[in-house]
Amino acid sequence: MTTITTRTVEYPADNLTMIGHLALPAGAERRPTVLIGPEGTGLSDVERRRADALAELGYVALAFDLHGGRYLEDPEEMLARCMPLLADPDRMRGIGHAALDVLRAEPRADLDRTAAVGYGTGGAVALELGRDGVGLRAIGTVNALTTGRPGEAARIRCPVWAGVGSEDPIMPPAQREAFTAEMQAASVDWRLVVYGGALHAFHHPSVDHTVRPGVGYHPQHAQRAWRDIVALLSECLPVTD
Repeated sequence: MTTITTRTVEYPADNLTMIGHLALPAGAERRPTVLIGPEGTGLSDVERRRADALAELGYVALAFDLHGGRYLEDPEEMLARCMPLLADPDRMRGIGHAALDVLRAEPRADLDRTAAVGYGTGGAVALELGRDGVGLRAIGTVNALTTGRPGEAARIRCPVWAGVGSEDPIMPPAQREAFTAEMQAASVDWRLVVYGGALHAFHHPSVDHTVRPGVGYHPQHAQRAWRDIVALLSECLPVTD
């Protein structure tokens, strides 16, 4: 584990001023980088802590924003913002590229060794960066089995790891099958882990505001999914002293 430093970064994207969280490991040398995308509710301390944890492991980590510094507690407001976004790959790619621009401005970031990890809507952004041909070393998603425009998955040039809860009503078996069929047809190196008994957003600790049915925290699977993501990064994006 290493001592880290963190700072808030503001940058434009999707006609908003985004407010991200950048975490840096100790030292002055360049390090592999990881983008971290949040669930549809937006950037919270959950993703900030994940960025910090990755920085402790030696990564330059940016938890990026989706909603201009807002956390959308109201489910209807969240859906009103996220559903059009999820239906527009170019908007998602714009949000992802804006976050990459923040990393490009960071001297510690080794942009030849970059991964994108995301949850829900943030995971869809990570996948769209891959479909846009960004030279990522790995893509990791949880609850984000989105499919893209026909043929564009062939631009993904890195392993894709995906996790989903078996009882997730938003990502049912038909959605899993469509996602894996897209990855397979594109000859992507893909893996899918189904966490038994888990709902949507099973990785996210319980919150004190209203959530939609089918959403729930599963502490054991949350820890397992985090370990799986760290293992993906260790395999595809190892940190070397």
